[in-house]
Amino acid sequence: MAALRRAQRRRAVTVRVGAVDCGTNSIRLLIADALPEGGLADVRREMRIVRLGQGVDATGALAPEAIERTRIALSDYVDLMREAEVGRVRMVATSATRDAANRADFFAMARAELGRVVPGAEAEVISGDEEARLSFTGAIGELPSSQGPFVVVDLGGGSTELVCGDADGVRAAYSTDIGCVRITERCLPGNPPTAEQVSAAREFASERLGEAFARVPVDGARTWVGVAGTMTTLAALALDLPEYDSERVHLTRLSLEQVHAVCDRLIGMNHDQRAALGPMHPGRVDVIGGGAVITEVLAEELARRAGITELVVSEHDILDGIALSIA
Repeated sequence: MAALRRAQRRRAVTVRVGAVDCGTNSIRLLIADALPEGGLADVRREMRIVRLGQGVDATGALAPEAIERTRIALSDYVDLMREAEVGRVRMVATSATRDAANRADFFAMARAELGRVVPGAEAEVISGDEEARLSFTGAIGELPSSQGPFVVVDLGGGSTELVCGDADGVRAAYSTDIGCVRITERCLPGNPPTAEQVSAAREFASERLGEAFARVPVDGARTWVGVAGTMTTLAALALDLPEYDSERVHLTRLSLEQVHAVCDRLIGMNHDQRAALGPMHPGRVDVIGGGAVITEVLAEELARRAGITELVVSEHDILDGIALSIA
């Protein structure tokens, strides 16, 4: 019966879509089949660390070598989409490109690559608010509506999106310019960081996140959902996984005590110690401490403002929201 249902579902597919999310630290791909009943059936997911936002906070421009790293990854994604016969594609670029003086170079490169999938396709810069809404849509899709209202936090490389809403939609959203890459480059040069550097990072995170909480009231929220690489890596480490396992990580629930324990551990480690952790992606080694600082500040604020006592970590995020937007 299960095989029959899968076959029936494949026959009912309306279109195959390709979604690309290009952030400050990573570029990701989702190829999925859009189903008539409104969901997605994954075909393939890919992630590459390209560090597009390398130095943007200091220079205001994308480094040519960072654009080239991103082009190589995107070209591989385009080949995969062509092989899978993707019919619709959407690529969004977030914090790094919003800030870059030379972003036209990036978009010319993306236009040339995406045109090989769908003629005329282009990457687009989305606002922080739209980024937040797409993340929310992707993150809560598998959670019971009775667990709402939800606070969804998308902690990226250059920005963090805070969204509050329920099954009926988003109530408030805000994107603030703080992420694991930005806070590391600005505040955490040490290996490991000194107590003074960690204190400065916490102060920076509190300031920027305070702006977000002022715009997004979270009192009354019941469930905190964390998405993106920092959150999923923290969950894998808290579960003591020998290597990263997305199925084990997806919808993991961590107490705030577990969150603080794994964050404190990471913040105190040097580069080699973090690199030796089984679930750690090599591209996150030097920025995960900054992500941990931001996560701890978030945990403290959500406990104080909403009485939230645990974090739900989701593998589904803005990438799923992008795919649903063109399904």
